[in-house]
Amino acid sequence: MNKPVNENREWHLIDLNSQVLGRAATKISTILIGKHKPTYSTNLDFGDYVVAINSAKIKLTGNKLEQKQYFKHTGYIGNLKTKSVSELLVKTPNEVIKRAVKGMLPKNKLRDERMKRFKVYADETHPHQNIKTHKVE
Repeated sequence: MNKPVNENREWHLIDLNSQVLGRAATKISTILIGKHKPTYSTNLDFGDYVVAINSAKIKLTGNKLEQKQYFKHTGYIGNLKTKSVSELLVKTPNEVIKRAVKGMLPKNKLRDERMKRFKVYADETHPHQNIKTHKVE
């Protein structure tokens, strides 16, 4: 796999407080892919780091809070596990935004590398305080 020659990765801080899940996920995935840069190439990974805070305060439109389901199958007959978004927001609010962003990234070899550069935190405190970040609205 080709590596970018000049890796100038920036850090972006996104506050998810009262933002809609899908719109926030598209912003994050665009930054992770690197489409906002003039050096964008489909086969090279020029994306930046993204720190998302306040994931517990994200909004969902319509009836998604009650009706949207996440599915997981263990591989055995009859073992389809389902969880609603409201359950997931209570237990692990970071998982909801991670799944949305992962679904919007291209399904190729670069997806796991891009997801490693995505950091999500349920509240405002995060360990990346000393890193110079750019706020994204």
